Amino acid sequence: MPDSVPSRDAGRMRAKKHSPIGASPGTLIADPTAQKPILTLTVISPAGSKTFSNASVDDVRRERGHWPLVWLDCSGLADVGLVQEIGQLFGLHPLSLEDTVNTGQRPKADFFDTNVFVVLTMIDDHITNRPEQISVFFGSDFVVTFQEREGDPFDPVRKRLEAATASRLRAKKADYLAYALIDAIVDSYFPCIEQLNGQIDAIEDEILTGLGKDQVGRLHLLRRRAGQLKRALWPTRDAIAALLRSDSVVITPETKIYLNDTYDHAISQLEAVESARDMLTGLIEMHLSLSQARTNDVISFLTIVSAVFIPLTFLAGIWGMNFDPDKSPFNMPELESYYGYPAALGFMALVALLTICFFKWKKWI
Repeated sequence: MPDSVPSRDAGRMRAKKHSPIGASPGTLIADPTAQKPILTLTVISPAGSKTFSNASVDDVRRERGHWPLVWLDCSGLADVGLVQEIGQLFGLHPLSLEDTVNTGQRPKADFFDTNVFVVLTMIDDHITNRPEQISVFFGSDFVVTFQEREGDPFDPVRKRLEAATASRLRAKKADYLAYALIDAIVDSYFPCIEQLNGQIDAIEDEILTGLGKDQVGRLHLLRRRAGQLKRALWPTRDAIAALLRSDSVVITPETKIYLNDTYDHAISQLEAVESARDMLTGLIEMHLSLSQARTNDVISFLTIVSAVFIPLTFLAGIWGMNFDPDKSPFNMPELESYYGYPAALGFMALVALLTICFFKWKKWI
């Protein structure tokens, strides 16, 4: 797992994309940067499953009537016509489709007569910790997922569907498959949080070893990253709680037992992120305190040196004046002393020593 600190751009929350002002509710407008959609259809029965890559809507219509459960995954949101066609095929609400296309939505769960809509933020790449919105629709016999781009944490779910042995995923209804996907989304935050904690521990060791100029900047970037995770996990926890409280006929009581475990995962992640954020705040304050202490030590040292040399400078200034002892006995007669130079240096050394002893007696050094 990489130890690099996220960049400034990676630590920023993505701006939510909106429909044009005054547009009719349910208006779908594609993001110019959206990727071309790729459909993957997985048909499921207790006996086994089959996956169709690069599927079409016609494939979905044909296969849906022959299998008790279908999972359609759409990676890419550039074709709003295709999104609308999928929505009509499965009876998805236009407002939910609008939230699907307008990415950057706050995680939530909406309930309709025949299906449930859940929008979440997942980590699709643990190298860059890249966030991505995913929309999950599920009814009695289908699950539809919309992703911004290819790449997701669903490989364990796909392997369980393809397993030769009996699979609970194949035997149960769509709500259990939706739970498995939501659980994978929530679990996708664990590596990111572990990486964050590892980076915090590394910077803490660096600070205790020696202060660096770039440490505060790295701490602020990590704190921003922790804030981003918190803003994603907090509503995710609320969305899962809404699924648990729901009386929708689409969600069975047995599935709610498993969702409760996912809810516990979300809570533990949120607590871990809040703890990391508090630790980062403490490290920033500790770094500032250590920096101030080091500055105070430097200032104290310079003050002591200055205090020692002030009387010496005074003496050197007096002896450096242009006296003429031939003019008057008051014109510094000791200037003609045979041992005047070493005597002056010795007297100055004695003054410096007495000054240092006075500082030690006062416990200033």
